[in-house]
Amino acid sequence: MRSMWKGSVSFGLVSIPIQLYAATENKNVSLRQVHVADGGRIRYKRFCSIDGEEVPYADIAKGYELPDGEMVVITDADLADLPLPTQHAIDVLEFVPLESIDPIRFDRSYYLEPQKNAVKPYVVLRDALQKASHVAIAKVAVRQRESLALLRVVDDVLVMTTMLWADEVRVPDFPFLHEDPPQVRPQEVTMAGSLIDSLSEPVFEPEKYSDAYREALEAMIEAKAGGGETARVPRQGEKAEVVDLMAALEASVSAAKKSRRPAKTAKTAKSEETKEAKAEDAKPAAKKPARRSKSA
Repeated sequence: MRSMWKGSVSFGLVSIPIQLYAATENKNVSLRQVHVADGGRIRYKRFCSIDGEEVPYADIAKGYELPDGEMVVITDADLADLPLPTQHAIDVLEFVPLESIDPIRFDRSYYLEPQKNAVKPYVVLRDALQKASHVAIAKVAVRQRESLALLRVVDDVLVMTTMLWADEVRVPDFPFLHEDPPQVRPQEVTMAGSLIDSLSEPVFEPEKYSDAYREALEAMIEAKAGGGETARVPRQGEKAEVVDLMAALEASVSAAKKSRRPAKTAKTAKSEETKEAKAEDAKPAAKKPARRSKSA
């Protein structure tokens, strides 16, 4: 990993110099636009919509379009003059329980590495957060944009997750929320609960899941690059529309139980056959009926 930002974590009068690393990476396969006839890459030119001239990157600024269509030009110098106190600091504001924050506010996560002279205060903050079972709420500016953020401990490392501001989370306002709720039978809720129980696990294990689309795309690219034939991946059939909710829930519970039932290994099957054979041998033999003697 390469450091993308240097600054410090500041809480109270304590300042901890750190380096910031992106905690996640995008594994999507990158595809380019090309000419289908010869594979040539499609390129775009930056040109001005007023004079039609191509514009070099050095002459490009940012702009804000007003409702009447007029453009307000904003240069890098204008942005540099704006006050941004958190430009090189993660300023801790308060500490709260993690459960009090809805995940809908989470944006991106970063690892914090202490600089050589800051390992001790880093460890003190880390251990104090773990002991308090709290996370720190902070302000930070990354790439000229100030964000709310939270600091928490993951695998003995401080992790910063940027968050959306309160006015950036939309309030759901759908028509069905203002209508009378449908009549739901207790049996349907109970059956839905059974389905949840059937699909429940004690912990989330992300390694169990994979990106099937990306794997198929990579296999197709590899086959094409090698000049071979590409295998067509079978599509999953479309799910039928639910007509009877109760019947659909019952079928779902049944399917979930079957899929979760551990498959018998050859060793297990052989062991069960041996047990059945022994049970048969242990059964008392049926008495044969006495043969009737023929009278002279």
